[in-house]
Amino acid sequence: MCADTFGVGIHLTEEEFQFVVGVPSDVDSGWTDPEAFQSLVAETVWERLDRQSVFESIADRYRTGETATLGTVTLEPDGTVVSHDLAPPAPGAEDDEQETVG
Repeated sequence: MCADTFGVGIHLTEEEFQFVVGVPSDVDSGWTDPEAFQSLVAETVWERLDRQSVFESIADRYRTGETATLGTVTLEPDGTVVSHDLAPPAPGAEDDEQETVG
């Protein structure tokens, strides 16, 4: 089994916060259900970051159409968390050029 690293972020739309998972192009074949691993990635993130404070930070610092990067999560297909590099959006992040998803 091989671990894969997924980039995670929150995309701000007019109506909602969208949890975004970046999937590597060479993702391990053990990931057979995209919805299952996206749920696992989200669960891993919210076990490590406070959802409410992340959302408040994004609402204060980002505009509609922007994506706040939260970091990465490295998981094995059986759900084992190998590592993570997660943090809420940093103060001043709105000054950086933000990548949009669309």
